[in-house]
Amino acid sequence: MSDVWLVDDDPNVRDALAFLLGSRGLQVRPYESGAAVLAALDALQRPPRGVFLLDVRMEGMNGMRLHDELLARSISNPVLFLTGHGDIPMVVDALKKGAFDFLEKPYSDNALADRIAQALAVDAATQADNAVSAEREARLASLTEREREVMQRVAAGKLNKVIADELHVSVRTVEVHRARVFAKLGVRSAAEVATLLAQA
Repeated sequence: MSDVWLVDDDPNVRDALAFLLGSRGLQVRPYESGAAVLAALDALQRPPRGVFLLDVRMEGMNGMRLHDELLARSISNPVLFLTGHGDIPMVVDALKKGAFDFLEKPYSDNALADRIAQALAVDAATQADNAVSAEREARLASLTEREREVMQRVAAGKLNKVIADELHVSVRTVEVHRARVFAKLGVRSAAEVATLLAQA
């Protein structure tokens, strides 16, 4: 299940947001500071799932700096900022760095919950894409050097006889390597090999 990583140094605001989001069926991880959430993330044995909801004005590490720390750790989950003191340069800077949204207090409960739901949908899609990419990379990594040589030529549309001549092997050897490439990559045609390589 995806989480809402909530960071706000005001306990009243933090509790109210946790209650609001929890009532919408969301799993909330509340933290009182940037340092606290970074410590939790560092202890996590896997990349975090979900979105970050950060207050901009906090004692110690503010929300903008916390966002920078997340990016420095290669954590690119959607980030939403909450502030009662927003200004245009701050919004522009946050959005340039990839923030999902910037919401000014007072905010509508429904609007906030809707934006978080949209951000969670984005995170879920990203996680799915990452899983597909990881599987694709693993399949490519399973190929031997010779299978890679055959794969590149198959993707280029070359015939088995041409590949055999270029690699100085028999056509039968190319056929065997080609079959292994198709099996390992989970494809059925040269066009699918080319498409997979393009995606990689």
